[in-house]
Amino acid sequence: MKILFIEDDAIETMKLDRTISKLQVKHTIIQANNGEDALKILTDPQNIPDIILLDLNMPRMNGIEFLQILKSNPTLKYLPTIILTTSENRTDLKECYKIGIAGYVIKPLKYEDYEDKIRKVIAYWEVNELVKA
Repeated sequence: MKILFIEDDAIETMKLDRTISKLQVKHTIIQANNGEDALKILTDPQNIPDIILLDLNMPRMNGIEFLQILKSNPTLKYLPTIILTTSENRTDLKECYKIGIAGYVIKPLKYEDYEDKIRKVIAYWEVNELVKA
């Protein structure tokens, strides 16, 4: 799978890379530091991911703003987008589902719990029939 990971925190990026490498699978991670960078990446048809893992709290363009643009694009709106965030705010959760996300995952504090959640998310999307826009 090709995974677009939109996250501004370098430590979170290292955690995801470490977790993916432990899974011993050959997934490609494309990194974007914010929503604006992610939209630029998505203009190249070669970079269209199978899934997007999106943080909500980012500079320049937050995750909800990115989602609104993504889901208004007739080609990109079908990309499964999973929120990966520290935000337990119910308003954020409801707004994200209203816009059209595929999942909302709270980042746990312990690395072992983070690894377990990412493993489950990846396992689900490995067996899911993905829609290619």
